[in-house]
Amino acid sequence: MFRAAVDIQPACLGLYCGRTVLSVNGSVETYGDCGVCPRGQRTDDNKICRECMGSPDCYDWLYLGFMAMLPLVLHWFFIEWYSGKKSSRALLQHVTALFECSIAAIVTLLISDPVGSVHIRSCKVKKLSDWYTMLYNPSPDYITTVHCTQEAVYPLYTIVFIYYAFCLMLMMLLRPLLVKKIACGLGKSDRFKSIYAALYFFPILTVLQAVGGGLLYCAFLKKGIEGM
Repeated sequence: MFRAAVDIQPACLGLYCGRTVLSVNGSVETYGDCGVCPRGQRTDDNKICRECMGSPDCYDWLYLGFMAMLPLVLHWFFIEWYSGKKSSRALLQHVTALFECSIAAIVTLLISDPVGSVHIRSCKVKKLSDWYTMLYNPSPDYITTVHCTQEAVYPLYTIVFIYYAFCLMLMMLLRPLLVKKIACGLGKSDRFKSIYAALYFFPILTVLQAVGGGLLYCAFLKKGIEGM
């Protein structure tokens, strides 16, 4: 089952299947069978799962910033839309939404690897297929599928979901109390409409990230390169 680095090994099938390093003895590594790489690792040119030790580059941060700004902008839009002419009350809700998203972003970074630091390690995005590894599971005999689905763009894919979850949790904890206190002049059906709107757009944003995250990232990167 286990093989040493000096052995001749059959190549792993598929774009993202690799062998995990089970142990290291000097310059000799012992590998497991071909399969999915653990989270935070991706295959190298030799189909060996290696831990990602890089840092997000400028375009990675710009993409994460864009995805982080989407819920905040939508919060502000619906707060303004449903607040009517009560600008002072709307302003307080705007500040609260900014606070919620800021805290969610900080907490998300702190719990990401390495835990307790706002610096995160990441895998380098090489091509569009890195975002959609579930579409590249090999089927050697056209019957059995070898499942090698993994986050090859770690953590750009899942970190957005974690951020949205914290945004939603903080909104449900803080906003209803604030709205109930400052929006007394509005009808009962109107005062919570900005919150109800968030319960609709957060699932939409989640689907957008799940399905179109890679397309957005690559389109954004292409535009950025063309503008240089």
